[in-house]
Amino acid sequence: MSEKLIIESHKNKIEQYELLLPQIVALTAGETDLIANLSNISAALHQTFGWFWVGFYLVKNDNLVLGPFQGTIACTRIPFGKGVCGAAWELKQSILVPEVDKFPGHIACSSLTVSEIVIPVFNVQSEVVATLDIDSDKFGVLDEIDVIHLERLAKHIGQVIMK
Repeated sequence: MSEKLIIESHKNKIEQYELLLPQIVALTAGETDLIANLSNISAALHQTFGWFWVGFYLVKNDNLVLGPFQGTIACTRIPFGKGVCGAAWELKQSILVPEVDKFPGHIACSSLTVSEIVIPVFNVQSEVVATLDIDSDKFGVLDEIDVIHLERLAKHIGQVIMK
């Protein structure tokens, strides 16, 4: 696929995901390099939705280590169970945080982040191998619609890209 992304910002969020997810599948098809694929996925999500920060943390021993992302500089390592990313890894479930200041133990990589979603990425053995982290600098932008569609994307990443 060419590196052109079709974005129709006049559509609702569900329609935007339905347009974006097949493009991501096509964009990553045939590319075997993990960093290249995660970089393009981060860019596609960031470009489509305009979120403050979009990126991946990769499981390495007992830390999540910063992977490809779009946005401002970020925390480099997050311990197991710490912050939203570490909690999603530990609990093996997605976490939607409408107000990060109300999340116990939130790690503020940027003081501009006000809400966050973290989606664990599972490999074919059902182990968490990464997290997809989305930060917004606006309230009310991230919701359950995002969780549902980002979980679909994470499933593709874990079973096809990171297999």
